[in-house]
Amino acid sequence: MFHPQEMTEVELVVPENHILDVISFLAEYGVFHQTDTSYLSSNAGLDSAKSWRSKSSTFASLEHRLLAAMKILEIEEGDPPTEKLSALTSVDTVSLTTESLEKEVQSVTEELSSERKELERLQQIMQQLQPIKEVGINLDQFQNLRYLSGTIGIMPVDNIERLKTSLLRVPFVLLTLEQNQEQAVVLLCGPRQNADILERAARSAYLNPFVLPKEYHGTPNEILKEMQAKADYLQKQIDEQKATLAELRQSRKDQFQNLLWRVRISRMLTDAMSHFGKLQYTYLVVGWIPSDQFAYASQKLKQISNDIVIESHIPPRGKDDQNIPVLLRNRGIFGAFQSLVTTYGRPRYEEVDPTILLAITFPLLFGAMFGDVGHGLILALLGGLLASGKIKALRSMSSFGTIIITCGLTAVGFGFLYGSIFGLETVLPAIWLRPMDNILTILIITVIGGVVILNLAYLINFWNAWNSKDWSRLLLGSTGAAGFLLYWSLIGLAASLLQKTVPLPTTPFVVLAIIASILVMFSDLLKNLMNNQRPLIEGGLVTYAIQIFFELFETFITLFSNTLSYVRVGAFAVAHAGLSGVIFILANMASATQGPGYWVALILGNLFIIGFEGMIVGIQTLRLEYYEFLSKFFTGGGKSFLPLALNKS
Repeated sequence: MFHPQEMTEVELVVPENHILDVISFLAEYGVFHQTDTSYLSSNAGLDSAKSWRSKSSTFASLEHRLLAAMKILEIEEGDPPTEKLSALTSVDTVSLTTESLEKEVQSVTEELSSERKELERLQQIMQQLQPIKEVGINLDQFQNLRYLSGTIGIMPVDNIERLKTSLLRVPFVLLTLEQNQEQAVVLLCGPRQNADILERAARSAYLNPFVLPKEYHGTPNEILKEMQAKADYLQKQIDEQKATLAELRQSRKDQFQNLLWRVRISRMLTDAMSHFGKLQYTYLVVGWIPSDQFAYASQKLKQISNDIVIESHIPPRGKDDQNIPVLLRNRGIFGAFQSLVTTYGRPRYEEVDPTILLAITFPLLFGAMFGDVGHGLILALLGGLLASGKIKALRSMSSFGTIIITCGLTAVGFGFLYGSIFGLETVLPAIWLRPMDNILTILIITVIGGVVILNLAYLINFWNAWNSKDWSRLLLGSTGAAGFLLYWSLIGLAASLLQKTVPLPTTPFVVLAIIASILVMFSDLLKNLMNNQRPLIEGGLVTYAIQIFFELFETFITLFSNTLSYVRVGAFAVAHAGLSGVIFILANMASATQGPGYWVALILGNLFIIGFEGMIVGIQTLRLEYYEFLSKFFTGGGKSFLPLALNKS
């Protein structure tokens, strides 16, 4: 069985003058999961912990400010320094340097931002004026007429008649200067004493007036020329500011990166110090190290100082292991499938890590449902593209590319078994069977495969329960020995009733089913007895009787549905073949003579199968793994192993 990495609990008593060297080594080695022991400090030590926390907070703030400035300049963080990480940086020194660099960047970015906003504002006004460019009206004078009130703006074409109707009782002029299917540029004019009426009517008709800055005068064409000149000047200024930023990027890159890592190192060191127990002249450092790394770590710590006291303890795996951090070390293909496991939950320290099992069963289930040489090969190629990281937008999902490659190649294997390539079943011989010609057979086989997987889940649950000394979980409940006995007695009963080739006695299976049902029904009561918990029964006897009846009924339904869930594997294999056949029918309908329409329909249909059906099959496979397999034995809730290390951000 495969468990998370065995861990060793380590307690260090470190002289005060060697504590920075110890932290430096542990951070560089990157295998020490720190435990907070600051509460064990003396009174003076508690004050020291507060001081370290304050410094850590200051360094974290400085790190955030530096990253913000570097993002503006598009400077990458770079790699950690290679020299020993044992020197704390002065807060005052890095604060002054950070502030100086920030001001240098902000002086340029503020001007650049202001000029960009002004240019954007001008461009919006120019866009509004463009439709009335040829109108020979002095807009400045038009908006300040003594006896008339005038408005030029844009409104919906459908509202023009409504605007005219609403102004029938007052004199007005409404001219359409330019119009398209939806919008119209109009000029509305009337006596100034009717200005309020004109304004209300224009607003109700959704007439959006042009509002010109006070500094621009003349006809639309004259204003556009003036604005264009201003826009060209602003663009020139923006280009100059961009050039200044590029110069800053080039000249300050090394300084920014060096300062960032100095601050980050100090933040990491001070944060670690705040979690150590501080006595008068020593520090108490407690944490976890993978057992296979302890000997080397212990040797290096003794080289730092012989005065360091090292105590270690390897705890046995048991049900009280929730505080032991869980380190999963699955590599390669298994590392990709580990992400599927941790998405569902992190194994506890005493539990089996199901990653390898998932890496085997997931592609098999997917391939059985999506068996086709051509479709599987294209899926594998797409997975390879995703795994390569060449698609920048999907780079964070590159680990899923490995899963897709594995599933695609498994689909290729089943494609040879089914004799199918791009839906064609006349090119390759079926090494095993063709799903469409053997529907009942493949459905029965997939149910048998489901029984095998479910029994594997039962056995793993037994192992987990045994390992954690949880005897009630091992013996009772729907996933314990009682549920296992019920499951197999029902299978035996069904076999004795349905198959006649090898006669099986019915009575023993009936007796076993009754015994197992009683154990499952009273599992909570028996658990309370085993764990010496009181009261044995919650609520009255009538309520309890109803509850255990429905719990038994739910167990029967669950066992039945869990097994039949695997029918979908065979059903999707048949559906995949059937859908491929439909694509050929549609292609022939598009062009019976196999012209261009035939091949277009064929290509689009196959892309649909690979994309849409591939996604559906992936979801169904994940559902089978999560709800039918992992749920039978996987508790989850393990504590992540977070080593003290100089990581980016």
